[in-house]
Amino acid sequence: MNLEKIGNAYNLFDKATDLLKEDLATSYMDALVETGDNLLEDGKIMIEDGKPTEKVINKIKPIYNDFLNINLLPEEMRQVIQFALVKASKVDKIQPNHQMTPDSIGLLVAYLLEKILDQKEETKILDIAVGTGNLLSTVTNHLKKGKLKDIRLFGVDNDDTMLSVAGMNLKMQYIDADLYYQDAIDNLVTPKVDVVLSDLPIGYYPIDERVVNFETRALKGHSFVHHLLIEQSMLQLLPGGWGVFLVPKNLFESPEAKSLLEVIQKQAHFQGILNLPNDLFTSQESAKSLLLLQKRGNNAKQAKPVLLGGFPAISNKEAFARFLQQVENWINENK
Repeated sequence: MNLEKIGNAYNLFDKATDLLKEDLATSYMDALVETGDNLLEDGKIMIEDGKPTEKVINKIKPIYNDFLNINLLPEEMRQVIQFALVKASKVDKIQPNHQMTPDSIGLLVAYLLEKILDQKEETKILDIAVGTGNLLSTVTNHLKKGKLKDIRLFGVDNDDTMLSVAGMNLKMQYIDADLYYQDAIDNLVTPKVDVVLSDLPIGYYPIDERVVNFETRALKGHSFVHHLLIEQSMLQLLPGGWGVFLVPKNLFESPEAKSLLEVIQKQAHFQGILNLPNDLFTSQESAKSLLLLQKRGNNAKQAKPVLLGGFPAISNKEAFARFLQQVENWINENK
């Protein structure tokens, strides 16, 4: 990728977004989505109730033209939007569950999927909490460079702003995806898929009466939403399909973990859990792991041994490369 090209494009994108934000008196995130939507229409600016004003339109038009003339590749476009989303998280003080998944984590998920998935006519992938779409697009761009050419994508989110961001983000990268505005705890309208991946939201699900049929529900009080979504994901996978989830590092340390483990053992093979590098997180409490589950059926078998361990710091290139080789060896031995 051309970093200077990406930097120039981001500066233009940011400038146009700031102009819209001020003129429309809206959040940076909403202005970001509008900027992306305008660019998808070849720079045609949407006007509603006289906004943006003609003065601002005259400022933005040449910015859009300069941006479109840069001709970004899909992965370069993703980087530009990612920088804009980082700014949005700071300017709008976005809650942690709505912040995007870092690139380095997305690439690790893509690396694992590239190794464990077999080539087939069509691979269906669902992000059950798609958010800004950064994880889904990172994985997709990486997989399409390899053996998986025909990928059908689905995303679900119950936040309409996040879904608007994801839709714009994916379209700007020429990625087709079916996105659904719904609570992922409800019966999903997506088809059964080969992969469910997600940076799962962490916390409690507030509506107790809607989870009475879940085995991972809490017997008293609210249930953990990340437990419920793992159970829901297992139901949405095809036999032999994979669930790859970003989960709290202490996922199995709570009293409620017993019911989660029981559901996993009933529905899937527990294939591995890998602690992500601590330097990717602001604190030890926010550290996460990659959970690997495989739906029972279609010749899926329990890996021996289960893949356990922790990624070294990404800055330690030699140790990191050795660990990736160990992971690849494990995958080859258990195929």
